[in-house]
Amino acid sequence: MTDQKMYTLAVLVDNESGVLSQVSRLFSRKGYNIESLAVGKTHRAEVSRITIEVLADDDHIILLANQLRKLYPVHSVNILKPEKSFRRELVMIKVKAPTNEIRNEIIQITNIFRGQIVDVSVGALTIALIGNENKINGIENVLSEFEIIELVRTGYVALERGLDTIYNDTKEKGEFNYGKNVL
Repeated sequence: MTDQKMYTLAVLVDNESGVLSQVSRLFSRKGYNIESLAVGKTHRAEVSRITIEVLADDDHIILLANQLRKLYPVHSVNILKPEKSFRRELVMIKVKAPTNEIRNEIIQITNIFRGQIVDVSVGALTIALIGNENKINGIENVLSEFEIIELVRTGYVALERGLDTIYNDTKEKGEFNYGKNVL
């Protein structure tokens, strides 16, 4: 058995109901758990972009990408290489802050991590932070010294670096290069 690692897939799909269900069922049928999932509209209203993180080996990620390409509402699938892309996640953390001293400590920590206080209430602060897994795990570890009341993470979104885009290789251009994504 080959070693598994985390892969990031960028998928362009029709922006219509049921598409996300089709995509997630494919992973379920193949026995893969989606580790992270983020979906949103693109600059084209009829197209959404799905960013999927999945633990797989080299051979299986290519098979999964090829299976995704066969789905009717899928326009394009890219296996993003870490060195040629970047990924970020949003986290919001609500932390108990019963005193001014604790509140000030949490504000300082937030500033160090370049986060933002998005809500202040009696006894709690809510922080928003965008970053990679090291940054998000770092602030979570530091804030665990206080009482974290609630935490939510969006899942990763990712883009190719430079001028390369997911639009370079789409079905609309008639490019059905199955197996093209060489790792």
